[in-house]
Amino acid sequence: MVKILNLWVLWALTTLSNRIPIPPAQSHLWIQFNMRTFALWIALGLGWSQAVAEDWPQWRGPRLDGSSQETSLPINWSVSKQVAWKTALPGKGHSSPIALGNRLFVTSCIEETGERLILCLNRKSGAILWQKSPLKSKLEPIHPLNSFASATPASDGNLLFTTFLDYPNMRVFCHDLDGNLRWEATPGTLLSKHGFCSSPILFKDTIILNGDQDASGYLVALEKSTGKVLWRIERPNKTRSYCTPLLLPDPKDPSITQLVLSGSKCVAGYDAATGKQLWMHNGPTEQYVASLVHTEGILFLTTGFPEYHLMGIRADSRGDITATDRVAWHIPHSVNGPKGASYVPSPIATKDLFFVVSDPGWLGCIEAQSGRRLWMNRLGKHHSASPIIVDGKIYLPDDEGNTWVVEAGRDFKVLAKNTLPDKFFASPIVSDRHFYLRGLEYLWSVGP
Repeated sequence: MVKILNLWVLWALTTLSNRIPIPPAQSHLWIQFNMRTFALWIALGLGWSQAVAEDWPQWRGPRLDGSSQETSLPINWSVSKQVAWKTALPGKGHSSPIALGNRLFVTSCIEETGERLILCLNRKSGAILWQKSPLKSKLEPIHPLNSFASATPASDGNLLFTTFLDYPNMRVFCHDLDGNLRWEATPGTLLSKHGFCSSPILFKDTIILNGDQDASGYLVALEKSTGKVLWRIERPNKTRSYCTPLLLPDPKDPSITQLVLSGSKCVAGYDAATGKQLWMHNGPTEQYVASLVHTEGILFLTTGFPEYHLMGIRADSRGDITATDRVAWHIPHSVNGPKGASYVPSPIATKDLFFVVSDPGWLGCIEAQSGRRLWMNRLGKHHSASPIIVDGKIYLPDDEGNTWVVEAGRDFKVLAKNTLPDKFFASPIVSDRHFYLRGLEYLWSVGP
């Protein structure tokens, strides 16, 4: 739709330029030239700027994989350089913001009162436009690295979806973009001693949620317009997980969109339209936090409790693929240890390479088809945020306020280390040539 609009604008402005009356012959020729070319340059500029600008509507962006198609973003910044604004957010939270046009949406929690918050900010100024509190309840038990507002919102451009834990129940709220409540739903319990982090993802007319828990787990799809349950399937093994599913075209059947989820002692692919299971791999460990990514027909899995595994799985799998050739390669715990694989940060995929930063800060590069590790080098002391990839560069915040910029290539090359006075546990986002980094104290806008 954006490309079509850009072409229409280009045509309209070019046509308009051709209809501008040409001055008499005695007028300067440069006026004649520039009156026509000026409108054309405006059209080209509009088309270019719109073509590269992307909304960031859900966890890990429009493709659920941390990738952006934008270009010309800053590599170096500091408090006095490239920071467009910073806004103090009420409460605390580890959820990422999302970006829709000129607005940002993010969640938080006032821990003293138990109020969960939804905030809408002006993307250009950072001003808080509105604030809603859809839930006030007793705080649940959490892991020290978790928060009471860790689930990232999602939006289809018309409606905003947020999730919180009203212990022991998962609560889903739907608002319009002006903050008016449209519906709320309780799709099930979520029992986990480490807290809640189920970000909704968008698929056609549904939102899909991971309900893995220390009880009978489930995947559930709700109708976006009403909150009605459209399908619900049981998950095996009764073990909590904190992963957001990945969506991708199914290589075997173009009519199917595959939903891939790791968690509850397994990794599995489903038909996103119905919840029907397509394939399953048992193991290789107990608990999962990081989402999968995909390139060249290979799904990349990283696990971190109690064992650290890396695994490449063929996306065209069917049935039980445990101990079959559908596992393209496997780097076991004995090789990885805690520094070679990630537990919390989700990985990155680009072309024929995977990149994964471990919680203790080791960034590794792995060939997608072979599983061969090309390099592994240390960055920060501890990483919780998932990296993003923009214009051939990987941006990796660490917990201490540093954002590392590394070339996404076969050779390890650090391009920059940027420090802001905050702590980053939330994953960054990109929209309209700006980074938005949610810290414990501020939401930061970095860009021109």
